[in-house]
Amino acid sequence: MAKTKYYTKEGLQKLKYELEKMISVERPAISQQIAEARDKGDLSENAEYDAAKEAQGLLEAKIAKLQEEISVARILDESKMDTTKVLLLSQVKIKNLKNGAVMSYTITPEKEADLKNGKLSVSSPIAKGLLGKKVGNKVEIEVPAGKITFEIIEVSR
Repeated sequence: MAKTKYYTKEGLQKLKYELEKMISVERPAISQQIAEARDKGDLSENAEYDAAKEAQGLLEAKIAKLQEEISVARILDESKMDTTKVLLLSQVKIKNLKNGAVMSYTITPEKEADLKNGKLSVSSPIAKGLLGKKVGNKVEIEVPAGKITFEIIEVSR
């Protein structure tokens, strides 16, 4: 059995939409490709048929994986979360003490990360370094560019 993963309500809805699309759009399209390839004759030398069957196998594996993920997914209740320290779904404002740059991030589940929109994966080095820390804490975090010291300025939901 897979490990429980936590999502926002929107994140879980996105997964369910993706699964529904695979089942209702992509699966019938591949079935149609298989049928068309089968109509072309000898299956032993039919590359289109082989390719369509392989695509079907890959799609079915993706569907099974997504169904498993959804079955163990849990929605985080933000209203019951501690706002005194950095946790999953915290909105955190940090200051790079080396260059003075101030950045704001929301710590999100891995599947919902989107750095362009300020959503930082909980498994990223910066998020791992911030988890459990409070406003005013200074944290030295190892990132690909080396060690950087951040100060936590604000934590909210």
